[in-house]
Amino acid sequence: MSKPSARARLADAALTLFDERGYEQTTVDDIAERAGVGRTTFFRHYRAKEEVIFPDHDRLLDAIRDRLATSSHSTALVAVSEAVRLVLLHYLEEGELARRRYKLTSTVPALRDREIASVARYQRLFREFISDWMGDSAQTTSLRAELMAAAVVSAHNHVLRRWLRGEAGDPMGEVDEAMREVVSLFPAPGAGPESADAGTTVVAFRTGRDLDALLPALRRALDDAD
Repeated sequence: MSKPSARARLADAALTLFDERGYEQTTVDDIAERAGVGRTTFFRHYRAKEEVIFPDHDRLLDAIRDRLATSSHSTALVAVSEAVRLVLLHYLEEGELARRRYKLTSTVPALRDREIASVARYQRLFREFISDWMGDSAQTTSLRAELMAAAVVSAHNHVLRRWLRGEAGDPMGEVDEAMREVVSLFPAPGAGPESADAGTTVVAFRTGRDLDALLPALRRALDDAD
């Protein structure tokens, strides 16, 4: 088995020391020493001790931006849903590290404030994309974009917190269901009651189930919608 990277060792050392000594009492030098690296190595990976706690939000935001950029007007909502999945998957891959971070940020006000500020960056990115998708700068559209972006982030955070607390057995399935709820609240631009009766819109999500097994359920769902 390969040795954990210096970045991973620093994160583990920091969270362990925060548990042992408390966040305020732990220094950068303490973290570097526990991880078996020098102070210079610490600052090569992190700008400050609080950054050890949080995921690489800049990289995640870039991944979301790239996914949204590949969408067309007709696939915008699918792109939003898949971008949300990217973020949740990152936390799931972190595993216990994400849970330890959640426990810490729940008890340290300064870290909780920073987490809230990070969430605002995601919401702003989704709001800008949704506003462009709606294609109108009117005040009503601006409000709808703000509301939808807030719903998208809230849906993700609801599922994430359930998983962090050990309450979600299938977080990816739950986030797909949460996003279906969000999408149902916000019809596509120009889709009024008249156009809603004109046909059925199907939003697709990835699943590990075989297509033949899914078709009967899809047919029943479409029949129920008629």
